[in-house]
Amino acid sequence: MEAYTGFAEVYDLFMDNVPYEDWSRYLVKRLREYGIKDGIILDLGCGTGKMTRLLAKAGYDMIGIDISSEMLTIAMGYEWEGEPILYLNQDMREFELYGTVQAVVSVCDTINYLTEQEDLLKVFKLVDNYLDPGGIFIFDMNTPYKYENILGENTICENREECSFIWENYYDKKSRINEYDMTFFLKGEDNRYEKFQETHYQKSYDVKEICVLLEMAGLEFIACYGEESLEPPGKECERVYFIARECKKKDKPGIWKPEIING
Repeated sequence: MEAYTGFAEVYDLFMDNVPYEDWSRYLVKRLREYGIKDGIILDLGCGTGKMTRLLAKAGYDMIGIDISSEMLTIAMGYEWEGEPILYLNQDMREFELYGTVQAVVSVCDTINYLTEQEDLLKVFKLVDNYLDPGGIFIFDMNTPYKYENILGENTICENREECSFIWENYYDKKSRINEYDMTFFLKGEDNRYEKFQETHYQKSYDVKEICVLLEMAGLEFIACYGEESLEPPGKECERVYFIARECKKKDKPGIWKPEIING
């Protein structure tokens, strides 16, 4: 996993076209369907806290976890008049909480940053451990279709007054890893531009793999939906939502066998 460092400074600027408010309304509807109208929610991979604040505005007590201290510094710098939000600088593969939570959410393809099945299983087990009995886990993921047909081998560029960036994508079908090479130029106070570069990696997973890993972590798989819908994802769906639940009957998950997942 890679932590956003220099890119944290301009993350919100270039993500201003992401429909966070639509996503938050979708999340709130799903949470309320399962009786979660208030209480503590963990935002896993919260970044600069955009979704965290929107869910807090909807009436939830929020905790945000992110591996990037730079992103959290920006999150804590936003003015906020509601209940205090607890931000924790932790790796989601090893996160620790003071107690259990009603729900865990993770958006903006954060889970795709877990490029090993072992790490996915670790995170899912931790989520299961920190959920209240019957608690809900909702997360989104980019689909294989998106990496193969939308992002892979494509270059995205944007030029703005404050900053410009070049985002190059390289997708390997065998490993299912998408490499993001990001170069951006940030305007300083002296009107000169400073160059920053970062490389990130994400992996595509099919629905079957995720369902098996959720079950192995002790979570009950409930549903998989296409983006902001209540329909199963179609062949050209670019983002999917998974919903899982903490099982009240605490049986231990079975032995993890990668050959079963890959078969």
